[in-house]
Amino acid sequence: MIGLPFIIALLITGIGVGFASGLLGVGGCFIMIPVQYWVLTATGIDPTIAIRVAFGTNLLVVLPTALSGAIGHTRKGAVLWRAGIVLGVTGAFSSLLGGYVAAHLPGRILTTIFGLAILAGAVRMLTAKPPKITEEPTKNLFTYFLWGLPLGFACGLIGIGGGVLMVPVMVVILKFRMHQAVGTSTAMMIFTSIGGVTSYIIEGLGVSGLPEYSIGYVNLLQWILLAGTSVPMAQVGVRTAHRLPAKQLRYVFIAVMVYMGLKMIGVFSWLHLPI
Repeated sequence: MIGLPFIIALLITGIGVGFASGLLGVGGCFIMIPVQYWVLTATGIDPTIAIRVAFGTNLLVVLPTALSGAIGHTRKGAVLWRAGIVLGVTGAFSSLLGGYVAAHLPGRILTTIFGLAILAGAVRMLTAKPPKITEEPTKNLFTYFLWGLPLGFACGLIGIGGGVLMVPVMVVILKFRMHQAVGTSTAMMIFTSIGGVTSYIIEGLGVSGLPEYSIGYVNLLQWILLAGTSVPMAQVGVRTAHRLPAKQLRYVFIAVMVYMGLKMIGVFSWLHLPI
């Protein structure tokens, strides 16, 4: 049973996740997954099951958080819904496949590979020449279809909403302005999270050793604690994002990517740093 200190930790985590989602167009997995994993293993759950439950529950938290963020960004005119829907629907189906693969691979391998990919994306985004403000995003829907496949698969594979991957692709390759990329990525996450959650629930049904209040690899208690605080905080993040210049928002996002990449690889653990 989760004790009061763990409940408080999850509530605080939800606040941070919601703000990050609205501000940067990311699902906040770099906060949620480590905290959930710590809570579950500290209460006696097997580490292999714990990391899968953290992935699955994270995706379910991303769903209402992304929905809240997308509504806020739509009001600001920053969501390109045609692109978001094509990316999202395509990503939802490939996210199903990603969740299936994740249920049969060691979590440590998955997080290391993804951490390296995130760092590569951060370097690319930092060194790439920003698109001119007069450029418009591509209108080729087939391009969005093709990018939705790998992005959605990655979301399901390691239980993330995918904003940390989507935004660099949208800015560097698809020629989105930064605010458009952040807003549209929240819309895409609505779809990819649905696909991933479905897969984690199905793959976890009948597994022994799951924590209380779980449906497959999704824990409802942790979901309520995280989503209950993250959804309203997403609106605060949205308002903050639209008060920051795009250049500053870009650098904040790069910093988040670097931290997330190092965290998932395990660099901070190797160095015995409590971050």
